[in-house]
Amino acid sequence: MNFGRRDVLRAGALLLPLAAAVSCTGPEQPPPPDPLAALAAQARTDAAAASAVAKAVPALTAQAKAVAAARGEHATALQKEVDRARPPVSSTKAAPPAKAPAPGGGPAARKSLLDALTAAEQAAAKLVPSVERYRAGLVGSVAAGCASLREVLA
Repeated sequence: MNFGRRDVLRAGALLLPLAAAVSCTGPEQPPPPDPLAALAAQARTDAAAASAVAKAVPALTAQAKAVAAARGEHATALQKEVDRARPPVSSTKAAPPAKAPAPGGGPAARKSLLDALTAAEQAAAKLVPSVERYRAGLVGSVAAGCASLREVLA
């Protein structure tokens, strides 16, 4: 099939608006933050706080160590899922946990951990219906884990 000069010009004229539209689109907006990232950060903070309580309050050492270990596992599992869904663009590690609150005496330290676990459980439970099914299992497990950890401290 032979194409004449006019055929080529017509085809170019038809493709010109498409090429202009493609080249004129602005930069792609970054995706919103992963909702599991906040849960992972909270789990790291809770683990640090529980470790501090374990060192400072001898009466709560065993329970606080259990909370620290479990919340550390929660943080690791959640961060793995965040990194799987949105691979990190740089070689930097995840942000360090926020500074854990200084534990007070036994009752104040216990209440502080209980409040943190309650908040984490509620945040995870609230998130379950809004995430994909395969992520809902992980988030639901974190919520259930926080509920059981509250029983450990009770």
